[in-house]
Amino acid sequence: MPDATRPAPNRSLQVQRLGLVDYVPTWLLQEELMEATLAIKVQNRQAEATGAAPAPTPNHLLLCEHPHTYTLGKSGKPEHLLLDEAALAAHGASFHRINRGGDITYHGPGQLVGYPILDLDNFRPDIHWYLRTLEEAVIRTLAEYGLNAGRIAGLTGVWLGWEDGAPNPRKICAFGVKCSRWVTLHGFALNVNPDLAYFGHIVPCGITDKAVTSLAQELGSSAAVSVAEVQERLLPHLVELLGASSPAPSPNLPTNKA
Repeated sequence: MPDATRPAPNRSLQVQRLGLVDYVPTWLLQEELMEATLAIKVQNRQAEATGAAPAPTPNHLLLCEHPHTYTLGKSGKPEHLLLDEAALAAHGASFHRINRGGDITYHGPGQLVGYPILDLDNFRPDIHWYLRTLEEAVIRTLAEYGLNAGRIAGLTGVWLGWEDGAPNPRKICAFGVKCSRWVTLHGFALNVNPDLAYFGHIVPCGITDKAVTSLAQELGSSAAVSVAEVQERLLPHLVELLGASSPAPSPNLPTNKA
């Protein structure tokens, strides 16, 4: 018999397609959504104690691009940013220390950034499962373009040339998350067609011996792939893997499989 003092899992996903937006306002929006969800969870614990009906917690997904931005996670090393303030300004880039895990990374136009603010109690309260789910959604999306992406043991992210003995491992998608009381923050950054030269100004994710790539670079200059197209291809994979309720239908998409 269902426990009336516990909220039924809410697996609906509220998706916001934000386009090109500055980093800080998007970070503040994430924090606002997370705090609102945490407040509901506190109220539900109080309701459980009194036998009152609990309220469902929401699940959000922000999809966007950012202007040229470098972010440094809590465990990152400041020296992995190879630009001083003057050089940052000359490159039109900003720098922010943030509260996710991981080291330094780059965001910029042509990169699909996804911020899931999910209550994992609605899905599966397991951060390792959550990270593998995000990775798998990206891997399946890249497979639609004919790319055999995968994982490298001990290195969070999605890679090409990931197989044992492959001569040129290269990262195409980075991940960095925070989780508080099973509510997630931050997310993933998938290189669709960014200016990869900006990665040359950092030690990406603190890794010195592996390259960074993009979907456009892997497909060749003749393949015009937009961030908007890739995000609509990725979304159904993420919904399926999470076991979430489907958001609004995606538009018809062309076939770009190699």
